[in-house]
Amino acid sequence: MKRKKRSDRRQLQRGIYVLPNLLTTANLFCGFYAIIAAIQSHFLKAAIAIMLAAIFDALDGKIARVTRTVSKFGLEYDSLSDAISFGVAPGVLVYLWALQPFGRLGWLAALIFVACGTLRLARFNVQAHVMRSDYFKGLPIPAAAFMIAATVLLHHRLGGTGTTNHVTILIMIYMLSCLMVSTLKYYSFKHTGLFKKMKFNMLVVVVMLFILIAAEPAVACFLIMLSYVISGPFTTLWLRKKRQGEAAASETLNTPYEKPV
Repeated sequence: MKRKKRSDRRQLQRGIYVLPNLLTTANLFCGFYAIIAAIQSHFLKAAIAIMLAAIFDALDGKIARVTRTVSKFGLEYDSLSDAISFGVAPGVLVYLWALQPFGRLGWLAALIFVACGTLRLARFNVQAHVMRSDYFKGLPIPAAAFMIAATVLLHHRLGGTGTTNHVTILIMIYMLSCLMVSTLKYYSFKHTGLFKKMKFNMLVVVVMLFILIAAEPAVACFLIMLSYVISGPFTTLWLRKKRQGEAAASETLNTPYEKPV
């Protein structure tokens, strides 16, 4: 029994890597700060903190894969941090910012967002070893949280101050919750060769995109995230048609050739 405990402790010590887990801690810090800022009615600061948390979340996974420091401890720590930074933090933010006037419908929407986001994380952890890394099943919870934060930024950019009670925010939260637990496919941007080789026209588009973000960050972030959120149904249909086309081509190749009589 003692030997088993010692071996488990050694495996835990071997599995903890400094750099990716520091980035995960920065993600958690931003999520907790977003909750505090939202409670203090600093909604813009809370939205920016959630966006920074999403950046740290993207970096810790990328650095862990590049440096080959992926560990079970890191995956569990990252998942728990995501539940706070992209589940609880945006849920508290959107409730205090826009959903409170709707009463029961408002806090239920915030609760459903947190619950669906947590379910999305649990499903991802269970299916991570059998799913293709090119596509996510369901809207990723960081993208859903980023969409809420981008909406807060856009509202502030358009002159809005303080809270709001627009019904479109309530509808958006319910839609984001459904998309997270759906089976729609979303591109994961984990393909290693994605940014190694790029056509000239695509490079021009990327440069123009950076210029747009620099000129109007709130508008650009909102439009980019909205495009990603609504890309799920179109990506799913495209993949389904592609699969059907490949199946039809395979049947044609496997059909035996008969000579005309």
